[in-house]
Amino acid sequence: MSAAAVPPPRAENEPSAPAARGRRAARGSLAVALLCGALGAALVLLATSRKWAQGTASVAQGSLAQSANGDDITGLPGALAVVGLAALVAVFAVRRVGRVVVSLLLALSGTGIVISAALGASDKAALKEKASKVTGVAGSAIHDVTYTPWPWVALAGGVLLLLAGVLALAYGRHWPAMSGRYERAGAESGRRGRRAPAAPDPDRPEELWKALDRGEDPTLSR
Repeated sequence: MSAAAVPPPRAENEPSAPAARGRRAARGSLAVALLCGALGAALVLLATSRKWAQGTASVAQGSLAQSANGDDITGLPGALAVVGLAALVAVFAVRRVGRVVVSLLLALSGTGIVISAALGASDKAALKEKASKVTGVAGSAIHDVTYTPWPWVALAGGVLLLLAGVLALAYGRHWPAMSGRYERAGAESGRRGRRAPAAPDPDRPEELWKALDRGEDPTLSR
């Protein structure tokens, strides 16, 4: 067998192909999760502030147009968007079991937004309540009800938050934690701040007495 046919030995510190692919996947999942989480929360908060439904209520003078924003119909998507955004940030502040719990909370926030937005896309309760206030009659009917696409925008935002939570559950253990650097910095500064006490000066008796009070042997420090 010729020497050219023998493959060169791989360096011990050279990363293996599966490990390199795993690191690339972790970095890619981190970027996608951050983008999905931030964009999803922004879409939900924007959508819930817009008009979701409109109709007309019958009054003595004829009819009166009524409309309802997303927050009027259901306040759950907006609240869950804030929770999901906080969970996305908290993923990097915790580790191990805490990271799994926060990632699960992020995924559940997205799921709750999807369900509540889908239910709110055909809800008439808020319009009926407004019609009752206008007419002064409880349970007043609302007519010609139409819905806007904004509930589905909120639902899409919930899907993005759900995707961010799933990525955090799958790859979150490989993501960096923001607390590690500060913990190491604090430990190093603490070690630098702790210095050994100076040896007592035998020419100053008061220092010898202070050393004895501390339980030290001044004869061994010289």
